[in-house]
Amino acid sequence: MADYKTLRGTSTFEYEEKRSRFIATASFADTEERALAVLNSVRAANRTARHNVYAYVLQNGRTRYSDDGEPAKTAGTPVLETINHAGVADVIVVVTRYFGGILLGTGGLVRAYTAAASGALQNAELVSMRLVVDCKIRVPYAQFEQAQRLIAAAETRLDEPVFDDAVTLCWRMPAGQEGALCTALNELTRGAAAVEISAAQYAPF
Repeated sequence: MADYKTLRGTSTFEYEEKRSRFIATASFADTEERALAVLNSVRAANRTARHNVYAYVLQNGRTRYSDDGEPAKTAGTPVLETINHAGVADVIVVVTRYFGGILLGTGGLVRAYTAAASGALQNAELVSMRLVVDCKIRVPYAQFEQAQRLIAAAETRLDEPVFDDAVTLCWRMPAGQEGALCTALNELTRGAAAVEISAAQYAPF
């Protein structure tokens, strides 16, 4: 899969149209189970609301939406289109509507659900998800600074070193790019310290 953008955590936005309140919640969800957990949490927090419309888009291509009692294509579809327009995945947006007593009509509903979903996505913190590996090596103090320079010079996110009887260095880097760095560290330690490499995973980078 290619790199993609998603949200970090959860964001909200409230929109009002003719006394109806539309409260949008946008959240990271990388599985259907997590998406449904967000939906159920929003429903539980808004038990008196008339509608809890939602849409989600997963990186694996799975999408789902619901009008939750609103006229067809006036609620879930606009929310789904807003997510797609934002270019994000592994995201669910739930829009809770508290009815204000005035009918909005088809066009009004589409505009309101679009505005609410768009506001929540604009308030969210976007992150890039890349296929990465987490790496770790323990080196003696005499080789610590050289090893740290080698790691820092590569495309890595280096954690703070851990000092005990030796020095543990941990870092994250794009999957498939670790070979040259591992070779350089192996040469530095003359094969005495091996780099531990995790399985590749999608994570913020």
